[in-house]
Amino acid sequence: MIPRVHMRGSRTVGLIFYLYEPGRCEEHTDPHLVAAWDAFAPDPGHHPDATYADLARLLDQPVDALSPSRRPEEHVWHLSVRAAPEDPLLTDGQWADIARRMVAATGIAPTADDTACRWAAVRHADDHIHIVATLVREDGRRPRLNNDAARAQAEARLLEAEYGLRQLNPGDGTAAKRPTSAERHKAARENRPQTPREELRETVRHAAAGTMNEAEFFTRLTAAGLVVHQRVAPSGDLLGYKVALPDDRNHDGEPVFYAGSTLAPDLSLPKIRERWITSQPEPGGHATTGARWPGPAGARRRAATAMWQALLVIDHGIDEQIASRLTEAGEVLDALAATSAAPTRHELRQAAFLFERATRSHTQAAHGHDQALRQTARDLVRNGPARGGGEDGATTAMVIDMAFFLVTAAVHWHARKNHAQQAAAAHQSAQHLRTAYRAAAQHPMAVLHQRGQHLTQPRLQRQTAHIHAAVPELAEQILAEPGWHALAATLADAEAAGHQPATLLADASSRRELDTADSVSDVLVWRLRRTADLPADTQLMPIAASATPGPRSRTTRPVTDRSGADQRRRAR
Repeated sequence: MIPRVHMRGSRTVGLIFYLYEPGRCEEHTDPHLVAAWDAFAPDPGHHPDATYADLARLLDQPVDALSPSRRPEEHVWHLSVRAAPEDPLLTDGQWADIARRMVAATGIAPTADDTACRWAAVRHADDHIHIVATLVREDGRRPRLNNDAARAQAEARLLEAEYGLRQLNPGDGTAAKRPTSAERHKAARENRPQTPREELRETVRHAAAGTMNEAEFFTRLTAAGLVVHQRVAPSGDLLGYKVALPDDRNHDGEPVFYAGSTLAPDLSLPKIRERWITSQPEPGGHATTGARWPGPAGARRRAATAMWQALLVIDHGIDEQIASRLTEAGEVLDALAATSAAPTRHELRQAAFLFERATRSHTQAAHGHDQALRQTARDLVRNGPARGGGEDGATTAMVIDMAFFLVTAAVHWHARKNHAQQAAAAHQSAQHLRTAYRAAAQHPMAVLHQRGQHLTQPRLQRQTAHIHAAVPELAEQILAEPGWHALAATLADAEAAGHQPATLLADASSRRELDTADSVSDVLVWRLRRTADLPADTQLMPIAASATPGPRSRTTRPVTDRSGADQRRRAR
């Protein structure tokens, strides 16, 4: 249940007119009173002789009784209370009880106070009511409305428990503005999967991911198909911007614009500028990191590495550094979703959309100390969309696996800080990442599994010994998992490339816990293939069982892909 205190006004009859009329887009149905300060208050919805002016005049009587100099300039108080989409349909009697509880909790009409403010609750849709009140009590005094919004939220949590409604987490004022009831009804009428507000917020976030200046940001907005309007001062300085969907129009056929700040607090132009001020691309970018993996596959490998480094900060850093990494990780998820292939696109978009809530809290982010994640987001966008298969698809599984651990770490940090909404959003994001991982990893893991099954018995026993030596506490679990053969093939590949498998294993398992993994062997596969710089797509690699192990060393030696003529020469 979501209560929302709206801005105060000065015309009671104007608000009543809005509540009883069909609405801007005909979304109001059967408007009527469910409760009021007086059981005999006129209801223009169900009483033919009652008018909007009659109800407004009665509500305004305590205000009008004051001398003009004592009347508050803005005397109209407005609260909406909306049920969650999955909540059961509430009756008028239940909404009446909710309305009385809300006016009592907020200080408009405390229980058993006969001289409180006058108020009326109007229901014009199945899922919500509006409460209008005038801010002069019957005794001529003003009501005490300190923290009325917070008190309405607290009462909503109690009502949710008593009525068996969806239990929402308490907010902290950092969330993006939710779509209004009118916006949701309009989207349903037009068969839109999202409201324009939500679609614009997602599109703007994707456009902002990894940008370095205003020109690049606005170019991306235009390229995404948005109608963009810039607000320019007389001096020529850019003050702000607003965006609209080309097919979202009002009754006059004009685009419905939303300012960046109304889409989300961190999408205002000043907030986006903070990213540009504190982040400049490093000379040469990532040119020397994983240079043998060009294009989207290389960008995904570098993203996995940057996420791993950020994960260590989330585990051990100070709060301001952690908040910064979460903000930047949100940009990486946005960039990953914008460049994903069809098999993972929907789940990654949902993961990024949900994690957006986890990027904002009252902990001030310390920007500018490490821009690896922001540069990674830029790298992903500049290298373009990934294909669903081959090295692109396999490295997508690699980076999603790392993103899952980062987002899970965000869940734990927010929970420790009592950031309930952020922790819940990060948890939901992690579930979508888990689903995306399964889609991306299905084929490459199947290939690795097959290659592991073809290992000779002595080679398989050697990899088993490495497991017992490096991670004895996890050995039995790993050997019993379906992913064991894929890990065995990876260990054999690392051995053939000149690495010490036991050393790699110990390092990969000791840096961070594995308790949150569905499959420890899967996680180790991607950690080892990334740190040892092994191909993620092994379909064209020779079976490691026939390879002669190279000299064992902790240094990384690239493995050259064997295909075409190379494979034929090896066969001869």
